[in-house]
Amino acid sequence: MAGKKKCAKPKSREDSTIPEKEAGVVADPAIPGSPLLPGNFEGAPTKNSSSSYLTGSDPDISGDGTEVIKTDGYLEDHRDYFGWRYAHFKRWVRDIELSEGGIEKYSRGYESFGLHVTAEGVRYREWAPGAREASLVGDFNGWDVAANPMKRNDYGVWEVVVPNTDAGEVAIAHGSHIKVTFVAGSGERIYRLPAWSTYVTQDLSKSPVYEAVFYNPPNKYRFKHKRQTPAKDLRIYEAHVGISSPEGRVATFGEFTRNVLPMISDLGYNAVQLMAVMEHAYYASFGYQVTSFFAPSSRYGEPDDLRELIDTAHGLGISVFLDVVHSHACNNVEDGLNQYDGTDHCYFHEGARGRHELWNSRLFNYGHHEVTRFLLSNLRYWIEEFGFDGFRFDGVTSMMYKHHGIAYGFSGHYDEYFTGNTDEEAVVYLMLANYMCHKLYPGFVTIAEDVSGMPALCRSVSEGGVGFDYRLTMSVPDMWIKLLKESRDEDWSMEQIAHQLTNRRYQERAITYCESHDQALVGDKTLAFWLMDKEMYTNMSDATELTPTIERGMALHKMIRLVTCGLGGEGYMTFEGNEFGHPEWLDFPREGNGSSFHYARRQFNLVHDEMLRYKYLYRFDRAMMRLEQQHAWLSAHDQWVTLKHEGDKVLAFERGGLLWIFNFHPANSYSDYRVGVAWAGKYTVALSTDDPQFMGQGRIDTSVAHFSTPLEWNGRPNFVQVYIPARTAIVLRHED
Repeated sequence: MAGKKKCAKPKSREDSTIPEKEAGVVADPAIPGSPLLPGNFEGAPTKNSSSSYLTGSDPDISGDGTEVIKTDGYLEDHRDYFGWRYAHFKRWVRDIELSEGGIEKYSRGYESFGLHVTAEGVRYREWAPGAREASLVGDFNGWDVAANPMKRNDYGVWEVVVPNTDAGEVAIAHGSHIKVTFVAGSGERIYRLPAWSTYVTQDLSKSPVYEAVFYNPPNKYRFKHKRQTPAKDLRIYEAHVGISSPEGRVATFGEFTRNVLPMISDLGYNAVQLMAVMEHAYYASFGYQVTSFFAPSSRYGEPDDLRELIDTAHGLGISVFLDVVHSHACNNVEDGLNQYDGTDHCYFHEGARGRHELWNSRLFNYGHHEVTRFLLSNLRYWIEEFGFDGFRFDGVTSMMYKHHGIAYGFSGHYDEYFTGNTDEEAVVYLMLANYMCHKLYPGFVTIAEDVSGMPALCRSVSEGGVGFDYRLTMSVPDMWIKLLKESRDEDWSMEQIAHQLTNRRYQERAITYCESHDQALVGDKTLAFWLMDKEMYTNMSDATELTPTIERGMALHKMIRLVTCGLGGEGYMTFEGNEFGHPEWLDFPREGNGSSFHYARRQFNLVHDEMLRYKYLYRFDRAMMRLEQQHAWLSAHDQWVTLKHEGDKVLAFERGGLLWIFNFHPANSYSDYRVGVAWAGKYTVALSTDDPQFMGQGRIDTSVAHFSTPLEWNGRPNFVQVYIPARTAIVLRHED
């Protein structure tokens, strides 16, 4: 979601200082009479505590937050900052321990807030501190505001129990509509959807506004498989359920389960990342204008349909990640969180700080105790109730900086990260979220969508990092698009490609990709369409002429994906359909296109048509994923770029016990081409982009073995000689 600002290596080191007030926080936050306010980010614990509180009861966070400095000397000038930030994080953890009994209980708010069936009846709890009165209304009581009034406690939490009927049955029927109504501080009566609603529906024939539905099915879905521990070598298939059909309509969870999951499994991906699951009022927002955070989008089916999808994926050995949107919330009032209790600041910051001027959305107050409970509980809910195995946090750049990345170009200077630009409340919230997920669910995966390149973002919280497992390499797809748009093939720089693919922070893992949903959105095009453009409409059939444009496009599509997957990160991701060269772009139904679904679909039928050339790209992607499954190069540590020859347009590197050789030259083929290698012995062809099964010309004899010569070449102790045709890549397996 955040604008794509390039990140670069740090250019210089300058002193940074912590404001005097903030520096004073570190000294002793538990001193009686501290000016800090309880319950807030800059606040002291709820009650004064002993020295054991200050050191922390969890040995995992017993340090001072400066461990990250040991492997990044540029952070030394910011040592005080890291100590200060870590003290605030630990204060949050201890405050939660003392006031709530620990983060495990605190993050189970979904079990006490919202609507729950108990032995006595339906209990409903809601936080709305700005309201003067509250009552639960719905079909069950004829929408009578006086029938079920709620009582408020000292913390602004309202509660009511709707007793069972005389026959002992639940008084609120499954599938019936409900709302909460408040009398605001102004005296106005307002109606809202329960903030913790688990199912909300929209009837566009009546109104675009969502309605809350009491979801209490008689036979709740029972999981057959346990949650997955995601693989160390992640191969992620990014998908949007609604567009996962060739038909011009919204696809369903059930259709995704039946039609798409088997394809993901066949391709060899071991994780699927689901977008636009959290309910959003505007379909064309791609799921990034969330209105109901605990409700799976009813466009695709019922919550139990999502449970079945995830369970089926687990049965196939596929982990399931959720695209989490905690960076902002939809501006809607009637069916969102905006002005929830009649005030401007219930869940969000008041005034300009609580608004994102580009996204027209609200920004959370991450420093508030109840807001943090809501968000952490939201994460726990998706894990516990649906079995998600990981999260991809959207808009992390927008969260972490007060300027939200708007009109801001990151140069890589460390002062851009650790001085007044940073929103420390949001950063500490992310530390809490990562700490909780990893503490309670070992092996759980968190991924950050960040374009700023913040140091230590993907270092563990115990070291003083923000705690993500991976960041997205968002500059890599930008590089490919820029090359295709602005450079001739013969002008491509091997140095630039190698540098961009390997430009990752030490000890911070990255998920790399050639293109995601961002590159396919209206205003841009898929890589395949950049490569082959209008000829995809006329020459993608085997019965048509193989034009130079199609031949070039098919060859480079394979090479770009292979070099990105081989050299680019510790995980790999594709967006659904792009693996087989999906044409055109993405554009959701909206007023500007006549509410058309034509571009809001994935044409999987193209792969299944044996007359079309898309099948070749599908086969290649499957071969690439299966080779990674065999050699696990994404989690390997032996990466070495041996050759970047600008004249020959040859790039070669070692990784995962494999030798990778790419000839990007548009015309020149090379016989007996020498490439330096570390390992002596026999090499065989593991993969060739020129294989006829991938619509190659069959110029590589895959049965031929290559033997090394013990002579230094390219700075390696041995070399092999290969035939490498133009626009071809080969991967050699070391056999000895």
